Amino acid sequence: MARPLVAQINLAALEANLGCAREKAPRAQVLAVVKANAYGHGLMRVLPALHGADGLALVELDAALALRDAHYSRRILLLEGFFEARELPEIARARLAVVVHDEAQVALLERAVLARPLEVFVKVNTGMNRLGLAPGEVARACERLGRAPAVAALRLMTHFARADEDDGVAEQLAVFEAACRNLPYPRSLANSAAVFRYGEVGGDHVRPGIMLYGATPFAHSSAAVLGLAPVMTLRSEIIAVRELKANDAVGYGGAFTASKPMRIGVVACGYADGYPRHAPNGTPILVCGRKTRLAGRVSMDMITCDLSDIPEARVGSPVVVWGEGMPVDDVASAASTVGYELLCALAPRVRVVATRVGRIDLSL
Repeated sequence: MARPLVAQINLAALEANLGCAREKAPRAQVLAVVKANAYGHGLMRVLPALHGADGLALVELDAALALRDAHYSRRILLLEGFFEARELPEIARARLAVVVHDEAQVALLERAVLARPLEVFVKVNTGMNRLGLAPGEVARACERLGRAPAVAALRLMTHFARADEDDGVAEQLAVFEAACRNLPYPRSLANSAAVFRYGEVGGDHVRPGIMLYGATPFAHSSAAVLGLAPVMTLRSEIIAVRELKANDAVGYGGAFTASKPMRIGVVACGYADGYPRHAPNGTPILVCGRKTRLAGRVSMDMITCDLSDIPEARVGSPVVVWGEGMPVDDVASAASTVGYELLCALAPRVRVVATRVGRIDLSL
């Protein structure tokens, strides 16, 4: 028998979340962000559910090439661009679009001799201070790239650092507009948070990421309130039940001590499966469709939870670690992290199945 831990990927939910992005940015093209193996969901697994997107965006060149080998024909944007000149011929062959975010990349493209010129997204550093050309460098960079034979078309883009906050884009947007004044190129501005909160400034191409997978980009608005459905549901079972007396301890280090007689359930899931080891006592979990909480330190293969108020729970009872009925954002918040990290951290040993409208489809 297989270990009773499975990540169920709901392709219908992904399609619905993509539809939500379309509704929020009806006049923009949608580039679905699929970096980090589609946020841990499996790039090739979810690809059929992204047929409604105008293109994809990611950072991994090997994954982009695999998409072309799988006959994906729409735009694929490399969000960090290229790192060495020797990558450019392969990027050109695969018809990939690239982000250019510094002077060195501009210079490499000026010198490049390619069989097919590239679509280039010029990234502006508007205040996030990760990647991007300084505002004063943008016009000159566009002029140089516009003359380069290796460049077929130019676009402009930036990334908002605080789109999840009230008035969180005004300052960056003003910097962007000043840097790009009189530059007649299409623009890409909005991530998931900006798609929801500032759809009117999203630009010609929006880049939804976490919202596609049914998690929230906001600290104080749940995915359900936003109309998003969880795509990944991490399911397991109770594999043992322990009856504790008052003052009995649970797990490594005795991190939880029973204050009264109670029942403890052992769940087949641990940090080797991608569950956060630092999740504390009280982290929520769903058993038999009812919310309860962790009791005891997370170990490599198991977590333990309080069954005192779920008398029907026994060995074999169903558990939702996160997903349907137990938002990944709630688990992440209890563990002082974000849902992105939990989804991306799903371990290779976890069995994954794809579903569509409740049907298990093992062929995907």
